[in-house]
Order: sequence, then C-alpha cells, then structure tokens
Amino acid sequence: MRFELTKEFIAELRLKIVAEDRLWIQEQVLELHYAEVAEILDKLTNDEAKFIYFMVDEDTQADILMELEEEVRDRFLASLSSKEMADQLENLDSDDAADILSELPDEKIQEVISHMEDDEAAEDIVDLLNYDDDTAGGLMQKEFFQANIEWPVNRAIIELRKQAEDVEKVYNIFVVDDDDHLLGVLSLKRLLFANSRTKIGSIYQGKKIISVKASDSAELVAKVMEKYDLVSVPVVDYQNKLVGRITLDDVVDYIKEEADKDFQMATGISDKVDSDAAIWKVSFSRLPWLIIAMLGGTIGAKVISNFEDSITAIPAMAFFIPLITAMGGNVGVQSSAIVVQSLARGDKDLGRILPKLIREGSVGLMNGLILASLVFLVATVFVDMHLGFVVSLSLFTVILFAAIFGTLFTMILNRYKIDPALASSPFIFPTAETLKQVKVFRSLTPAEETTFTTAFQEAAGN
Repeated sequence: MRFELTKEFIAELRLKIVAEDRLWIQEQVLELHYAEVAEILDKLTNDEAKFIYFMVDEDTQADILMELEEEVRDRFLASLSSKEMADQLENLDSDDAADILSELPDEKIQEVISHMEDDEAAEDIVDLLNYDDDTAGGLMQKEFFQANIEWPVNRAIIELRKQAEDVEKVYNIFVVDDDDHLLGVLSLKRLLFANSRTKIGSIYQGKKIISVKASDSAELVAKVMEKYDLVSVPVVDYQNKLVGRITLDDVVDYIKEEADKDFQMATGISDKVDSDAAIWKVSFSRLPWLIIAMLGGTIGAKVISNFEDSITAIPAMAFFIPLITAMGGNVGVQSSAIVVQSLARGDKDLGRILPKLIREGSVGLMNGLILASLVFLVATVFVDMHLGFVVSLSLFTVILFAAIFGTLFTMILNRYKIDPALASSPFIFPTAETLKQVKVFRSLTPAEETTFTTAFQEAAGN
C-alpha cells in the first residue's frame, strides 16, 4: 500500500521527535521507501530532519539525500560541519557529490575535500569538478565495472567483486587494455555463462562500440543515448582512455533542467533563476524582455493611432484589431515552436533555410485562407461585406507573414548560437497575454463614444 503523507502524520511525528521515540520512528518512518522518507524530511526543520536522517545506515542516507528537494538538501547540508558534509559526500556517487560541491564557494570545497578519508573518492570528485556542467565530463561518474582483455573469466569475476563496493548499478562491463584504452563492452549475462578459463578477449563485443568524449556536449550525449537506446555509455578522453560512464538517470536529470530552461526562455526569462532566489534577482531576469515587449506594444499602439480617423468613421474595425494581432502572435509562436522542436531532435535539413521557409509559408497560406474565410463570414453577417473583405485580407496577410517570420527568426537565432527558444517569447511575437499590456492613451470624446456604442449595438444585433 502506498504511503500517503498527511498534516496529522507530520504533527504526530514532530511530537515523537521531541520525545525521542526512536522505536515509533523506526516502525512508522524508517520502514518506508527512502523516497518516501525524503518526502517526509522535506516537511521538517533541519534539526528534526537530522534526528531522523542519522538514524539510518550510510547507504540509505545517500539515497535519501539525493531524493530531497534541492533547496531542502542545500539547506540541510549547509547546517552540517565540513567534516559531517565530507562524510555524507563519500557515500554518494562521484557525480552527485561533485554536483553538490560545485554549488559551494571554492574555500568551502577545499575544506570539505580535505576532510575526506577516502583519497580515491576525493580525487574522483576533484577530477569531475574540472569539467563544465553541460559536458559529458560534467555528467559522468567515476564508478564503473572494467575488465582487462587478457583476464580469464574467473579472475574477472573476482576483480568485479572488489569493484562492486563502489558501483551501485551494473549495466555493462567495459573492456580495456593495460593502458586503460577502451576496447569494447561485455554484458554481465555473457560473463556469468562463459567458461571460467575463457579470456575476456574471446567473449567481449569490440565492434561498433558507442562512446562519447569527456568534452562532448551534454546535448550530444542525450542524442546518442536516445539514438542507440542505451542505458549507459562509456566516456573516454582524447587518447580513448576510459575515464567514466554516464547512466540514463543522469541524462534524464539534464533533460529536465534543459526543459525548465527552455520554458523560461519561452516566457522571456533569459537567465536561469531558481524559484527561491532573491526577489530582485527574479525581477531583473524578467525585466529585459518585458521592457522590449512593452516597447513593441507601444509602437503598435502608435501605428493604430495613425488610423484614428478611419476607426472613428467605422468603429466596428476596432473590434477586429485584437483578433488580428493575437492571431498573428499565435501563428508566429506555433511556427517557431515547431522549428525549435525540430532543432531539438537534431533534424539535419534545418541548415537549409529556404525549404523550411517554403514549407511553413505554405502552411501559413492554407491556415490564412481558412481563417480569413471564416472571419469574412462573421464580419459580413454582423457588419457588412466591405468590412469583411478588409478584415479577412488583413488577417490573411498577418497569418502568412507571422508563419514565415516565426520560422526565419528562429533559424537566424540558432545560426548565431542564440537559444532559439527566445523566438517564442514576447520579444518576437505578442500573444493575447502580452497584448493586454497595450494601453489606450486617449479617452473617447462624447460624440465618439456615442458612435462607438451605436455601432457595437448594431453589430450585436440590438
């Protein structure tokens, strides 16, 4: 039965912590899955969480620590001494430990590492800290199974038992030579069912080995693992020496982070800002594109004001202005979003701009004809045919150009190494939401208000 966290349970747990009722906590909390324990700790104070956390074994502590919400984990670790933090990081996979340390100041990193008793683990973490976060080296972990090509199966099994202490999950065994050059991979199944005296060189797979370099981008790693349906991939240096491995869960974490970033970019937030960051920081991350959007809306309002006489003569035209501008924004965002998705999939034909423009222009042409026909009927029925013709022609033109420019701007941004997700932000195309920012800077005169009201009543059929 799945555990359900309630306010009543948290309240009772807090009373048991105060009373130091370890037996109750052991039965009601520590018997749960570590992910559920982490969910409980997320709701407690640091002192309360530490009381429960230090009741479990080291392996479970590591699992719980990585399941905590990021802000809770950071706060929890910050409450520990450098020695206590070092002890906790030694229980984690090297990549997770490096990720946590990378958020700390340099002085704190040195202090924590100096308290680590496991020199090999400390060396691995320091090595990982030298890689950028968005590279294969920044994603990889140093714990993996490897076997020498000259080993017989029985020796390989003995050596793997020694390595098992540091490796939590086994996907593949990497085969190397005496200089640690990657030669191939070996499945655990094939190793276990092979004759004990058979050499690894006779049973491993050395052809078409899939690997990535430590300097490769994290995006490339994700594409490689998706293309070849891999759960882990070896990482090598420029000399083809095995330096680490990347597992599927690491790639999933990267994809989630990139999705969050793309969502921020699509909403006009150019900097990666956490939800709990300082208010001024969150504000300044959003202001640049909001200011640009406001300027664009102001320009649009100014252009509309130049047709004040026409709108005064035919007030019904004002009804269709928000429709036309909003449809243009929606179509532009659709086109840019499709191109961004294609870029994310690594489509190769996007290097040629013209074919893509023709395709999206054709789609815009068809959608423009259909939508313009519909608005022509609406305007003709409620007002007159002449207005219907003007409005439908305007809508058709806006949709066609929005589809073309939505594609063009996105591909230009990508060409110049600017995140194309920006093309779907208010910077490029105003949506119905951004149009709300456009204000009327002059009130109607009594005569204009009367004319407008009369036209509105006639259009509504009153």
